[in-house]
Amino acid sequence: MKALVLSGGAGTRLRPITHTSAKQLVPVANKAVLFYGLESIAAAGITEVGVVVGDTAEEIQEAVGDGSKFGLDITYIPQERPLGLAHAVLIARDYLGDDDFVMYLGDNFIVGGITDLVDEFRRSRPDAQILLTHVPDPRAFGVAELGDDGHVVGLEEKPEKPKSDLALVGVYLFTPAIHEAVRAIGPSWRGELEITHAIQHLLDDGADVRSTVIHGYWKDTGNVVDMLEVNRTVLEGMERRIDGEVDDTSETIGRVVIEEGARVVGSRIVGPVVIGAGTVVTDSYVGPFTSVAENCRITDSELEFSIVLRESSIDGVGRIENSLIGRHVEVTPAPSVPSAHRLVLGDHSKVQIHT
Repeated sequence: MKALVLSGGAGTRLRPITHTSAKQLVPVANKAVLFYGLESIAAAGITEVGVVVGDTAEEIQEAVGDGSKFGLDITYIPQERPLGLAHAVLIARDYLGDDDFVMYLGDNFIVGGITDLVDEFRRSRPDAQILLTHVPDPRAFGVAELGDDGHVVGLEEKPEKPKSDLALVGVYLFTPAIHEAVRAIGPSWRGELEITHAIQHLLDDGADVRSTVIHGYWKDTGNVVDMLEVNRTVLEGMERRIDGEVDDTSETIGRVVIEEGARVVGSRIVGPVVIGAGTVVTDSYVGPFTSVAENCRITDSELEFSIVLRESSIDGVGRIENSLIGRHVEVTPAPSVPSAHRLVLGDHSKVQIHT
């Protein structure tokens, strides 16, 4: 069994971060989102992985390499443009051959991994198996309709009037039957080859398509709100570890990770928090659910429920929260502007001014 990992999307919902960085490499708890997926694939006993890459191919390849650090054998599959999930399967045909495979969206995050799902698929081997989860607004997702017996009876892509609240999670398992299906469909109104249409084609042909409704944690980390939420979830599972330097005037409370080479001076750190290697926190407060990457500088500031990417500095700006701050960023106070009141007053006026 192989894996097909999709890492070619443009990441428009994470701009401006993704103007200069692949969305799959934005870190959660100081580790790229993509790495969590690759680790889950390796844990499920799959070693051969095709990674579909686009405009950010060079950055993805530099970060992932040949896959050996994950216990994987990586093959890169270039995609000229992101033309849909089914298009990714189409261009990966030669790599996938006649093997079963799991398709994993590189910006998705699933707590607990996919080992149980892969084991179940290997035992029963339906033509396709999909993951579903209940969502409050299914219009932004592929949506599945289940029959009274729980079997999948229909799929729609981002419907205006969803027939259920069951959204497709970004992990799919297929036998080679999917290859004929992706060749048979045409582009959707979005100009893309939709995987939902390909699976619907399987259903129409009487194929065995099964679903698993997950009740654990899943997020598509395609926007800032979800990225911060995933960061919070991962940090909550950390164990306290102080490998860096914390001076006597500083205080660390709760699940705090200070990586080797980091320094905390005259500051208060309230976990869960991770401070990356080489980062220096001085005269500051870093509060819960915050990840600060390597080689950053946090000085005379407050930071909470945020992600700061590597080699950025925050100096003397008071409080920052609910923020995603990119690489090599400098955040400083704005120059003070003298305040003044402009008045045009008639004779015998009385004016009270708050100063």
